[in-house]
This record gives sequence, structure tokens and C-alpha cells, in this order.
Amino acid sequence: MKLKTVILSVRFPFLVLTPVCVFLGASTVIAAQTNVSLLLLVLVLLGALFAHVSVNTLNEYFDFKSGLDFTTRRTPFSGGSGALPRNPEMLSAVLTVGIASLIATLMIGGFFVWKYGTGIVPIGVAGLLLIVTYTGWINRHPILCLIAPGIGFGFLMVVGTQFVLQGEYTSLPWLVAVIPFLLVNNLLLLNQYPDIQADATVGRNHFPIAYGVNHSNVVYGFFTLATISAIVIYVSTGYLPALSLIALLPMPLAFFSLYGAIKYGAAIGNSPKYLGANVAVTILTPLLLGISIIMG
Repeated sequence: MKLKTVILSVRFPFLVLTPVCVFLGASTVIAAQTNVSLLLLVLVLLGALFAHVSVNTLNEYFDFKSGLDFTTRRTPFSGGSGALPRNPEMLSAVLTVGIASLIATLMIGGFFVWKYGTGIVPIGVAGLLLIVTYTGWINRHPILCLIAPGIGFGFLMVVGTQFVLQGEYTSLPWLVAVIPFLLVNNLLLLNQYPDIQADATVGRNHFPIAYGVNHSNVVYGFFTLATISAIVIYVSTGYLPALSLIALLPMPLAFFSLYGAIKYGAAIGNSPKYLGANVAVTILTPLLLGISIIMG
């Protein structure tokens, strides 16, 4: 039971997004006909996974400490795992996992600095700041909280993967990173709806709290349209192959989620199929984009 508490706090199902973003970054290297080192690919994937685990477990720790865990209505996609309220004696173990994962991330990052020099440092520092400030500080600033997830999973993971595999920055990863940036922002935005009241009681001030559900729906719709527009523009201008249009196939799921957000608002957690569709489009779109870049 104790081990299960730690495992639940890691939130393994949510880690799927990490290898998808790393894959998207790697696809731009493969498309450039650069030999990909399997060792470096494994290391960057491990570093990204450790970073994600650190964010998840530290978030669980601080949500328990603040009392938020005792007031949220949990859904499969929001409200935390609920593991610590059931087993509070495991609080220190969850914190240890969070800190150990952060140290592992720093060690892998240190290796890349040793190998390539300071070129990777800005991405590493930005990632570190996101991890250690997300729950306690970023969540109190609505605009920053809105875009922080996309920065982490989009630009830092995608571009960081490309740099590690190639040893220099190129333009394509920055362009395609826009796609997970927009989608992951939407993912976290919608997942905040069921927790609006509970989050506000502990001092959080993310976008739905500060501006309301209606304005949040507008932002979700804008990010969705921007995702579609970016893919079409990249293909039409030759930055991406025509095959990349297959990445548009999951996008109706985003409109389905938006429909649920408009219909149910903060009560969307009672209809988790809309949140599930939001997760699916966030994973499938960059996955298909990466496949198309390699095959195109």
C-alpha cells in the first residue's frame, strides 16, 4: 500500500506526453538525415521523464501540504491522485521521489553541458525554474500559468531533444514546438475547470480563476484554431511535408472538448469524456506530426 501511494503520486498515465514530445524533437533530427545516437536519445528521454516525475510528485506534495487535496473533487484528469490523503505517512517519501527525480534531471543535464558546452544551459535553467516554481509561484500568475505547461513540454522538450541529438540549434524544432505548446496549454487549461473553487481557496490564481470560464473557453478555441493554422501554414510554405496534414485528423476532438467546456463550464469534470478527448488530441497530434516528418 505504501509503495502504491508513491506510484500513484508519480501519475504514470500522465507521463505518456513526455516521450511523444521527445519523439517530435527527434523526428526533426531524423528528417535532417542526421544519425541519431541511441544512447543520447535514451538519456534525453530519461531526463525529460525525471523532470516530469519531479513536477508531478512535488505538485502532489505541495497540494497535500496546502490542504488542497482535501477539498478537490477528483476526476481521472484533474484534482490530483488522492493518494496522500489516504496515506499521509508517505508524504516524506513522495517528497524524496520529487527531489531525487530533480537531481537525476540535473545530473543528465550536467552531462549534456559537459558534452556540448553552455548551449543547452538556457533550456536547462528554464526547465529547472518551471519545476521548482510551478506549484508555489507560477499557479498564482494567470498568464504565466496558462503558457508554462506549453513552454515546458513544447519548446523545452522538443527543442532540447533536437539540440542534444544534433549539437546545434536548427529552425524546424522551434516551429513544430508551437504545436505541443498550444495543445499542452489547452490540456492544463481545461483540467483546471473542475478545481476552480478549490484552487482559489489555497491562493492559486490561474487563468480560469482570474478571468472566468467564458474567457478561458475563448482562449481554448483560439489555441485550437492556432494549432490548425500553424500546421497548414507550415505545410503550405514547405517547412513541413504535405503528409503532415494527417496531424489535423485528431483536431475534431479539440472541438468536442470545447463543446463540453461551453456546455458544462466548471462542471465539466462530471463528464470526463470531454477531458479525455482533450488528452487524446494533445497526444495524437504531435505523434502524427512526428511520424509525418520522418516519413515525409
